[in-house]
Amino acid sequence: MKTLLLLRHGKSSWDDPSLEDFERPLNERGVGDSKLSGKYARRQMIKPDLVLSSPATRAKHTAELFVAAAGLNNTPAYDERIYEASERDLLKLLSQMDDSYNTVLLIGHNPGFEDLCEHLTGAPKKVPTASLTCIDLNIDKWAGPKGGKGKLKWRMTPKKLKKDGLVGRTQSLPEIP
Repeated sequence: MKTLLLLRHGKSSWDDPSLEDFERPLNERGVGDSKLSGKYARRQMIKPDLVLSSPATRAKHTAELFVAAAGLNNTPAYDERIYEASERDLLKLLSQMDDSYNTVLLIGHNPGFEDLCEHLTGAPKKVPTASLTCIDLNIDKWAGPKGGKGKLKWRMTPKKLKKDGLVGRTQSLPEIP
């Protein structure tokens, strides 16, 4: 059994129209939500074996904030193939993962993440900014992720955490289906 975690980058800023898409930073909400997602991961004791992020500015910043807030020992690795990746690109990337990794966290972008989630679980799934999605894959080797073979275990969104008043609580946060 392998576990895939998908973290979409936090909300990005459009304040500087002269910036290329790749260089857009997080806005204030994106910073806060990225930290909140990390806090959720810490409270749920989520410990990926590998953290792999798009090198786009907003994704890199999300990765750094998330890893720090989650208290992970992982240093995020960056892979250009995640930026603007399609579902097919992401599947190819996953198929090349070292099988010693049981849980992999990818940090990246839509529409690739939504398409990948739909492909693996068989149902359309929205992947909002700074949301953390957990997909259980019924495979022993990363070379084997096939359509419909994954099960959406849960999805956490900062909006849901805020709505339920779970921001700032010290007790363990519930898993969110």
